[in-house]
Amino acid sequence: MTFSPESLSAPHAASNEDLPNQETITPTLSALQRLIEVVAQLRSPDGGCPWDLEQTPQTLIPYVIEEAYEVVDAIRQGDPAAIADELGDLLLQVVLQAQIAKESAQFDLTTVAHTIADKLVRRHPHVFGDVAVDGVAQVRDNWDQIKTAEDQQAHDTQSIVPQLQRYGRSLPPLTACMKISHKAAKAGLEWESVAGVWDKFHEELDEFQQAIAHESAQRQQDELGDLLFTLVNLARWHNLNPDEALQSANQRFTQRVALLESATLKPLADHTLAELEVLWQQAKTIQAQE
Repeated sequence: MTFSPESLSAPHAASNEDLPNQETITPTLSALQRLIEVVAQLRSPDGGCPWDLEQTPQTLIPYVIEEAYEVVDAIRQGDPAAIADELGDLLLQVVLQAQIAKESAQFDLTTVAHTIADKLVRRHPHVFGDVAVDGVAQVRDNWDQIKTAEDQQAHDTQSIVPQLQRYGRSLPPLTACMKISHKAAKAGLEWESVAGVWDKFHEELDEFQQAIAHESAQRQQDELGDLLFTLVNLARWHNLNPDEALQSANQRFTQRVALLESATLKPLADHTLAELEVLWQQAKTIQAQE
């Protein structure tokens, strides 16, 4: 598969004037072409890599997820070299999936690139069309409206269920919960005020405590899910990001444990609970001062 400036032209791109000049795109396309050829060789029955040859789209799923999370971690660390490296690993997963699909004549990387470019043009009529927008909020609203119309056309229905199901299948549970909550709220499944959400939270907390005390493990699991779902709705009402909040809590906890370990010569397991509590409070104080 060879990329060229011509392969990016109409009907898939907005216009030739929108394309970068030859000098700008050649190094990038050359680098991408080299990656495509390397992956094709790895998958070649004649001299390819045995590991790569036995991979399928399904076996590569864990790597797609892992590489995406490693990109996020590199971005949070703010290390440009690490970001570039991890983005390369993620790009490899895209090219590898496209190569495997090409081998069975399903699609190729050209299809992938054109599909996303066409989607971006459709969903940015204020850039590629004559729609006027007033700020980022209106851009988001237009995007959601266009996406909803596309989903309804694809499923020939006004139901929001297919999109909710897709969120549940394709996203990590916490992210899916927030997406489902937003979508349901826009469809009218919403509390009148945040006070109603707090009431629901306390109701679910009571039911969870009741299940823990008297009911089956499956019922306990169900009630825990209901409680977490309501907590995510509280986050939405207060414009908080539950993923980022939990990530931050994980980091704070890990940093605090590191402070505990640095404050003692013994393994933590050799301390009494009272001793660990003293060390924990000291660590909290140090964190608060940083």
